[in-house]
Amino acid sequence: MASIAQWIEGARPRTLPNAISPVIAGTGAAAWLDAAVWWKALLALLVAVALIIGVNYANDYSDGIRGTDDVRAGPLRLVGAKLASPRAVLTAAVVSLAIGAAAGLALAVVSAWWLIAVGAVCIAGAWLYTGGRKPYGYLGLGEVAVFVFFGLVAVLGTQYTQALRIDWVGVALAVAMGSLSSAVLVANNLRDIPTDSESGKITLAVRLGDARTRVLYQALVAVALLIPLALIAATPWCAVGLLAAPLALRAARPVRGGQHGRELIPVLRDTGLTMLVWALTVAAALTFAP
Repeated sequence: MASIAQWIEGARPRTLPNAISPVIAGTGAAAWLDAAVWWKALLALLVAVALIIGVNYANDYSDGIRGTDDVRAGPLRLVGAKLASPRAVLTAAVVSLAIGAAAGLALAVVSAWWLIAVGAVCIAGAWLYTGGRKPYGYLGLGEVAVFVFFGLVAVLGTQYTQALRIDWVGVALAVAMGSLSSAVLVANNLRDIPTDSESGKITLAVRLGDARTRVLYQALVAVALLIPLALIAATPWCAVGLLAAPLALRAARPVRGGQHGRELIPVLRDTGLTMLVWALTVAAALTFAP
């Protein structure tokens, strides 16, 4: 039986910046329109955190029962390591996704009913990433989905539920968050190229190969670091987003240096921290700029 600490590790808390940062960015975009609603931001945060935990447990379950995690270089997987039964991990995934759905329904009721359909698509995307007969995560589409769900949908959805409209600032923030969130997945899949290739999990990294995957990671991070310069058109204070650059350089060092396997695990942490600092600084600039 898995311990509480192992269940927490199985939820992959290092991925939480991928959920938290887009909500911060979206709230900053709403504040730029003088329309931030903090209790709606907290509700959006609950949706995002519950969904990413649900995604992580669902991936643990689906990859575990397929045998994809039997040989693994990455963080702990409960089913693959036989620390918890597939049924228990599936239950944890369903409960987490249900909490996200309930919070999302409440947010839709007070914002716009059509958001229920968006939420349903997000939950389907969470499950079908590694679940179902033809999981799109096994077809090289994971990074595209992450860009859409944890970038465009998360940021613009957060902005819209508060301001009831979106603008170019929100779109710019959404692209930055989507790029960094996708970079996290690219780094994860770069690390797993050897084991994914053996198990038949054809991720984008497997399709591109090691060298081109490393270029893709750096390009995604570079896009995010260039966006604060574009946002100077809104307010020069957005240049503070470049304070995330040292973290981004640290995150990219093992990728540039040709590291493999477990040596790439810190890249996920540091890319997530880059994302969080980027979102906090730019959102603060948009909220408090004169």
